[in-house]
Amino acid sequence: MGKYEVDIEEIEYLNHNGKPLVARVFKPRGKGPFPAVIDAHGGAWCEGTRMNNETINRPVAEGGVVVAALDFRNPPDATYPGSVADINYGVRWLKSQATRFNSRADMVGSMGTSSGGHLVVLAAMKPNDPRYAAIPMPSAPNLDARVPFVVTLWPVICPIGRYRTHVKFPVSDPAYKNVGGPAVRQVSYWLTEAAMIEGSANLILQRGEKVDLPNILYTQNPEDALHPGQYMEEFVAGYRKAGGKLQLELFEGQPYDLVRSKPESETAKQVIAKIIAYIHQQTEKQAKAA
Repeated sequence: MGKYEVDIEEIEYLNHNGKPLVARVFKPRGKGPFPAVIDAHGGAWCEGTRMNNETINRPVAEGGVVVAALDFRNPPDATYPGSVADINYGVRWLKSQATRFNSRADMVGSMGTSSGGHLVVLAAMKPNDPRYAAIPMPSAPNLDARVPFVVTLWPVICPIGRYRTHVKFPVSDPAYKNVGGPAVRQVSYWLTEAAMIEGSANLILQRGEKVDLPNILYTQNPEDALHPGQYMEEFVAGYRKAGGKLQLELFEGQPYDLVRSKPESETAKQVIAKIIAYIHQQTEKQAKAA
């Protein structure tokens, strides 16, 4: 698989009350059709922008994948489930624009890190939840937010589990030192423990709710204290038990997000290569059928 030159375009994909939300689209140069993903950044559901995952999105695009990194509403602009609705819309928007980016609607998946990794899994499992699909798209009313695959990197897969674990055993993280830590910060988005329970991808499976089960690539450092491994293990087991296909890729090294923060490391390069290969594997049948 070759390395592609990449062009970047900033596009307003959604607007709330005069406030634009922008997609930063990484477009491989070539005929295609290329697989495509929306990318959801992390930040305890409260921080971050479309620029967060630049060191992941660019090399993935260089591997022949269109990447649309999304801004979405954070508090105080919106609490749960506002960002899920923006991501649901973002998936539909990317499908509607697929031809423009040398892709196809059936080749659009999703990708995210940390809390964004949770959001893309939740949105993919419940693409037709009326709260998540609440934003209309008059230009393409028949498109839905179903995706054939998800790439999730160190997701906060169980918000209530992470919250209660970190309240009991606080974890120091420089990004949240002025707001009481990541557990305290996430309350600004979820507001209540009941919402964290309802929106937990892990507990949705345990409750036996009817969900979509797209293929998932799940990658995480097993020593990552910010994203407790217990919930990763529970989700992986529950997803497979429900009939979903999930590929788990563990990596080692510090910091926990070295795939993003140390892109020059061999570990980061290996993980990026696995992401690229996985996405192409998921979409090669659609490409051949075109």
